[in-house]
Amino acid sequence: MIRFLVEQEENHPIPKTYLPLMKKVIRTCVEREYPEHRFQVDLTICGDETIHGLNKEYRGVDRPTDVLSFPMLEFDFPDVWVSLGSIVISEETARRQAVEYGHSLKRELCFLAAHSALHLLGYDHETDEEREEMEALQREILHSLGIDR
Repeated sequence: MIRFLVEQEENHPIPKTYLPLMKKVIRTCVEREYPEHRFQVDLTICGDETIHGLNKEYRGVDRPTDVLSFPMLEFDFPDVWVSLGSIVISEETARRQAVEYGHSLKRELCFLAAHSALHLLGYDHETDEEREEMEALQREILHSLGIDR
């Protein structure tokens, strides 16, 4: 079971129908691995300025990025609500990337939600093997929900 705390910067809206789908993507990722746990996920939709500041503060990278994940990683309590972590997505970067990659904003936001949810679960893409595993899971989850390129 997943509950969400959603924050959206007023000047960076996304279509209202996209947020429930993004939540469904995150829920699918998490419940695939932890079907009995109770998690809260914080989801923030912001602009490049906000994510740039977070990227600089927490990663030492002085530029905006598409998505940041802040996992808690201490969650082995299936009967207690615990925070799985926070996801921050830049609406501006997502819009640019959707055009660059030739797919819809909906698909890009859902991809970023899946990518970040997997990071919250401990997945990474530092090695080719990790990257391939993570990419395969992302494709599988999005495809299972009918979200294809």
